[in-house]
Amino acid sequence: MAGSITTPVDDGGGVRKRSSSLTSFSSSSSSSSSSSAASGLAIPVVVHDDLNDTSPLLTPSPSPSSSPRKRKIIRGSHFTPRALAVGLLVGLIICFSNMYFGLQTGWVSTMTMPASLLGFGIFRLLRDRLGDLPFSPVENVLVQTVAGSMAIMPLGCGFVGVVPAMEYLLREEEMGPVRMGLWRGCVWGVGLCFFGVVFAVPLRRQVLIREQLKFPSGFSTAVLISVLHGQTKGVEEAGGERKNPHGFASLVGDDESSYGGEEVRDGEEEDNKKSEGWKRNVRLLIVCFLLSGISTFATYFLPVLRNIPIFGSVAASTWLWTLNPSLAYVGQGIIMGPATTLHMLLGAVVGWGVLSPLAKNKGWAPGPVSDWEHGSKGWIVWVSLAIMLADSVVSLGYLAFRSVRLYWPRMKGVLPKSVRNLLPGGRQGYASLLTTDSSSESEDGGPLLAETEEEKEHDDAPPDQQISNKVVSIGLAASIIFCVGCIHYVFGDLVPLYATITAVFMALVLSIMGVRALGETDLNPVSGISKLAQLFFAFIIPQSNKSSVLINLVAGAVSEAGALQAGDLMQDLKTGHLLGAAPKAQFWGQVIGATAGAVASAFIYQLYTSVYTIPGDLFQVPTGYVWIFTARLVTGEGLPPMAKEWAVGAALLFAVTTAARTSMTRTKRLQALVPGGIAVAVGMYNVPSFTLARTIGGLLSWWWRSYKGWQDTPLIVLASGFILGEGFLSIVNLIMQSAGVPHL
Repeated sequence: MAGSITTPVDDGGGVRKRSSSLTSFSSSSSSSSSSSAASGLAIPVVVHDDLNDTSPLLTPSPSPSSSPRKRKIIRGSHFTPRALAVGLLVGLIICFSNMYFGLQTGWVSTMTMPASLLGFGIFRLLRDRLGDLPFSPVENVLVQTVAGSMAIMPLGCGFVGVVPAMEYLLREEEMGPVRMGLWRGCVWGVGLCFFGVVFAVPLRRQVLIREQLKFPSGFSTAVLISVLHGQTKGVEEAGGERKNPHGFASLVGDDESSYGGEEVRDGEEEDNKKSEGWKRNVRLLIVCFLLSGISTFATYFLPVLRNIPIFGSVAASTWLWTLNPSLAYVGQGIIMGPATTLHMLLGAVVGWGVLSPLAKNKGWAPGPVSDWEHGSKGWIVWVSLAIMLADSVVSLGYLAFRSVRLYWPRMKGVLPKSVRNLLPGGRQGYASLLTTDSSSESEDGGPLLAETEEEKEHDDAPPDQQISNKVVSIGLAASIIFCVGCIHYVFGDLVPLYATITAVFMALVLSIMGVRALGETDLNPVSGISKLAQLFFAFIIPQSNKSSVLINLVAGAVSEAGALQAGDLMQDLKTGHLLGAAPKAQFWGQVIGATAGAVASAFIYQLYTSVYTIPGDLFQVPTGYVWIFTARLVTGEGLPPMAKEWAVGAALLFAVTTAARTSMTRTKRLQALVPGGIAVAVGMYNVPSFTLARTIGGLLSWWWRSYKGWQDTPLIVLASGFILGEGFLSIVNLIMQSAGVPHL
């Protein structure tokens, strides 16, 4: 359930933040390289090409464009087996990494920008074998789309949160535990991975073409790909006085010599600069990968390195105040940034430094501090849950209000004239949405589209490269039926069909808010969405139903999966839109990547749970406890002593702070000073060792940016190397653990 450059997601802690914008296009372009002129000539493909009937994605063939606008030339094929294979390979590595970190703290990242860099690096090494088929920017879009869709499936399928809650935390009187096993885990995962993807397609025209929402992570990834492939002129135009920097292929320069990054350069000096910049990034990635991997390997033999008692032995043993000096968690902090990590540190101080000793000393949590059931560790989770629920209700409520206010004029426009005249605003239709005075009313009182709106309709991929309405209609119906059928197969009569169907349709509605939030703020509030679904199902499922807690968990998981998949595809579609990639190719790439990711996640989850103790010292699955505690809370289970009073007080306080933050969208500096509810809650339910390491990373990112003048790109590379190094070497530790290699 939740920060930018790669995409962190903190399940249960709820913020899923893809990335922050690149701060300097020119600096990025000077430190990165093209795909290499030595690779051969790029294949020209006109953007309005029709697709061959025998191979609708692989082989473009020219046909005239119906659009009056001049179409830019997009070089390379939009969908190729080699890009698909590389995307699956990179996605598998990130998937392993996400499962490891997700089971530890709930943190998951799609890492689309590192995926683009890795894909570019792989093809760069193979450039002499590519001949006349150089690696193109639109292929790189496919690589990051496939990799990102595969990478998020440990979270999207619930394997880092809701599934451990069902398997290990659900009591017998709650019809648990529910053991899925490998086969049912695969069925469960595949069932959840389609409907959100299909539903995102009809939202694309509204949020990308008409409203042109920013989607900062998608924009940043597009800029990185442009720089890597030498499309620096398009980047400069997008950052300058360009009429529409968010238009179709806006990062593709008008000068034909700027396309593809494979053509002859103006001079060897420029090419050498770009080559040196790319090599620096790759060296930095490799060095950080190795450093993090070596430290991870060392922690297997010296587990004490995961918990260093920096505040003394008493604070460590009694109150769990230790430091985990993991470079991966430092990298996560670099990605999240100083504001988020400091808010998390505030949550840790309040939760583990104030509330935990208070609950222990007052007898409200008499058990050991580390006990989830009777200790203060479990007691403070109720407070963090209240904070997350308050933050979710206020922020999503505000977003829903804005959406209604935005679409209400348009909705009035389709009503009959006699009805419309009775409503406030009379005959104004949806003219208030238009930013030009050139609109006029039609005969029945509705306004005609202004010229700027008509231009926006044309500022899109050619129709033959878009997903057809027939595919969307059939796909959405089939994916919903498939999801309902898979859930019924896994749980049988424990989860009634009407509850599953309700959960799916609620997920579709909530995913609209998730997509809009992601486009405007770069945050996909999937944890808040799942909490709202759990809260809603507490009202429609009677508490007398013995499966009420299980049904509640399933409903939240379905809502989270839908919002996560829809948001992820929309970010990728933004990237492709700016680079002129075919939405159809990205859609099928997302479907393939999500399917592979669901199956791979089920396998990886079974590997970890068969070797390690879940929950245990290494994998505490805190988000599993967040899920189960939320389900019990909303279904009427009693709270520990005084937890209700403190939870209500915290909820009221953070309802006010969240309202204040939402009103400060134009004053980012002031907004950063107001604690974010989700970040505080994450710092509260995770043990301090992880939060301290993340805070170090957040402060380092601030120091490097403010005093060293580092741009976002090298920081992305550095943080990604740290994260991928530990995630990849954790596989080695997993093998050693299963083989019984002794610890020192």
